[in-house]
Amino acid sequence: MLPVDSYSATQVRARDAAVIAAGTPGYVLMQRAAAAALQVARAEWPLAREYAVVCGAGNNGGDGYVLAILLQAAGFAVRVFAATDPATLQGDAALAYRAVLAGALQVEPWGDAAPIALARSDVIVDAVLGIGLREAVRAPLAAVIGAINVAARPVLALDVPSGLCADTGKVQGIAVRAAATVTFIGVKSGCWLQAGPEHVGRLHLAALDVGMEASAVPVLRRIDDQLRSASLPPRVRDAHKGQSGRVLIVGGKPGMSGAVRLAGEAALRVGAGLVSVLTAPGSVAAVAARPELMVYGSDDAATLHELASRCDVLAIGPGLGRDDWSERMFEAALATRLPLVVDADALRRLADVPRLEPRDWILTPHPGEAAQLLGYDATGGNLRVQNDRLGALRALTARYGGVVVLKGAGTLVGREGDVPQWCAAGNPGMAVPGMGDVLTGAIAGLQAQLRDPWLAARLGVFVHACAGDALAPRGERGLLASEVATELKHWVNP
Repeated sequence: MLPVDSYSATQVRARDAAVIAAGTPGYVLMQRAAAAALQVARAEWPLAREYAVVCGAGNNGGDGYVLAILLQAAGFAVRVFAATDPATLQGDAALAYRAVLAGALQVEPWGDAAPIALARSDVIVDAVLGIGLREAVRAPLAAVIGAINVAARPVLALDVPSGLCADTGKVQGIAVRAAATVTFIGVKSGCWLQAGPEHVGRLHLAALDVGMEASAVPVLRRIDDQLRSASLPPRVRDAHKGQSGRVLIVGGKPGMSGAVRLAGEAALRVGAGLVSVLTAPGSVAAVAARPELMVYGSDDAATLHELASRCDVLAIGPGLGRDDWSERMFEAALATRLPLVVDADALRRLADVPRLEPRDWILTPHPGEAAQLLGYDATGGNLRVQNDRLGALRALTARYGGVVVLKGAGTLVGREGDVPQWCAAGNPGMAVPGMGDVLTGAIAGLQAQLRDPWLAARLGVFVHACAGDALAPRGERGLLASEVATELKHWVNP
């Protein structure tokens, strides 16, 4: 089972140094790491007989050399390749290299024969680069990583896949695509962020009998199913709909009515007691096709204030548009002082004229909207957010307050003063129109019931992703947002 917390590379290195300073030799930790990697290798590939171990410089290479010794002792056929000159090794890594030579294992310099040997092995061990990488991988190691990937054999990465930033999950030019990774002492946040999950494969943690100290504050925490079961107890027998909260959703200009209807349906599916939709007059018929929604069409912002006076939560943005009607409704929504869920075009309006006073709101931007909210350059802002999603989340919470849901693969949820949270669930099939509208409605419906924006945002993200995953086995291509909205019901009744 995946651990809940992850840490920065600096934190893990500090823990490693503290353990060594307290009396545990670094080479002992290296031996423990290799032993843990051997155990993972046997569990992952029980039929494998031939291993190719590719070692670089530093302690990551040292881990690889010690693992090669253990693999040979366990009866496996092993070929060891030095991606960097072993003469440059120092400290514990140099000890590991000398131990390999003493054990009569031949260490082959990387050359033309190495890629052929990799392709003929059952498993490749990646021990090329460790957790300290902060810049693009340079030649000749970039070619080594490329050869590992081209070999098309299962790869076991030690600590993190070579070429992956241990903190951000960014690929530093090129990175190993591992089938499994065994990471040491504590999970590095880059294993979960950005391209991390795609390159890490199946993640294993080996604490090396030390682990992170209980006082260490993680940089990222995984949302798990305990949140769902703890937050959504069965309803009492005499419950009535007024106890389940009242939601008002505003949006749906002509031609965009589907967005606000999806949000309304999602709020109902997560259990909100009453859901009203304020939409443009021309959109009423399309939204009212869902009979359980109470639908109002109006051009007058006073209608919003009247409806809001009878509601607990207001969600604005799905299908809102950018015309005069949307501007009036946006300003009226901010004036209500109700707890807000802000999405889509409402976020773009917020970016145009930021409201920096503290608000009890939940902002749900995708990376492009996040870039706008942060005032990033229009041409490269999206990429800037994606290259450091955790940094962007922190910047958003610092600037706008409240709770921020940074959508995307591995959605992040944050607020100032709390450890950011990460959702492991979800799949590429969910990258379709309307999916964000469903998430907005789900969060608003849960906020109406729970009256806790931090809890509602995390829980909404989680059940939304789980609903999508439940549908994925039938095919990710062609998955519809409306199907996810319907599936939500099963995930709010644990």
